[in-house]
Amino acid sequence: MSVHALPRIAIYGAGSVGGYLAARLHEHARITCIGRRRVIDAWRIHGGLDWSDLRGGHEHVATRDVELQVDPFAAAKAHLVLVTVKSAATETVAQELAGIIAPGVPVVSFQNGLHNAAILRDALPGHPVLAGMVPFNVLQRIPGDFHQGSGGELMVEAHDSLAAFFPVFEASGLPLMARPDMPAVLAAKLLLNLNNAINALANVPLKDELSQRDWRRCLALAQREALAVFAAAQVQPAKLTPLRPQWLPRVLEMPDSWFRRLASRLLAIDPVARSSMWEDLERGRPTEVDAINGEVVRIAARHGVTAPVNARLVALIHEAEQARRTWSAQALLAELHGVQVPTAA
Repeated sequence: MSVHALPRIAIYGAGSVGGYLAARLHEHARITCIGRRRVIDAWRIHGGLDWSDLRGGHEHVATRDVELQVDPFAAAKAHLVLVTVKSAATETVAQELAGIIAPGVPVVSFQNGLHNAAILRDALPGHPVLAGMVPFNVLQRIPGDFHQGSGGELMVEAHDSLAAFFPVFEASGLPLMARPDMPAVLAAKLLLNLNNAINALANVPLKDELSQRDWRRCLALAQREALAVFAAAQVQPAKLTPLRPQWLPRVLEMPDSWFRRLASRLLAIDPVARSSMWEDLERGRPTEVDAINGEVVRIAARHGVTAPVNARLVALIHEAEQARRTWSAQALLAELHGVQVPTAA
């Protein structure tokens, strides 16, 4: 890469996160976004990409300023590849990239779940493949229009191959935080992502959901169960908020007035934010519930414990993929209470 040339960044995955990153990074890198034809065509019809955030930032990015492609070969000249596809597509993307990207090009997985970087790493032995984490929520309100509805900084596995790209992300307003403990970071993010299923079943904005104690009690059940499973597996989640992960369920169960006062200091979230799982159900797409709540269930099975709350959430989301149902907080809480059993097998 020339010292004076803008780096080429390929983003494989034309979903909410991929589109948002493309729109934010375009002024400081040559961006290629690769996705399904239906999605790319919709973005072209939109006239490009629009981004906005909870701090009032916004911009329209014309089609000519971001290369929109359906052919994976568009990543051939990339200096950096960001993978933002759903977890179920990771293996396919890994095989496609293996025959395309130049030797030594770093690849970052900005995906939900615990194992995507490992899957990519197996298929790309000649590349630094690094785990990343997107802490904030992105909602695609209409095709090509992306809104960041909550706060936080991007995190990535520390590696020398990324040194040239940190200034690009910083200049774009999306600073990268290098972490030496990404497995712990991903475990902590999984704990927070357990709310995706609850928000999708609630069918209300995240801020409205989290303002109601019974919804938070549903999340507390799922998180407390996941923490017990992590303990059995000797997994210690990282501290991503001012609170230790082990304290989260107790805080969620606080009365509404107490929770509001504490939450206002912990996480910025705006009134339109919703979970990506809600967006998937709205658009009739398969969700990532198997890579999130389902991961808790699989870890539990490997270590001789059970995870009935998360297993029930997996089942309810799969039912909703076939026929949408909106739950009340009281009904879902009763449903989850009803499946609880001791975690010991």
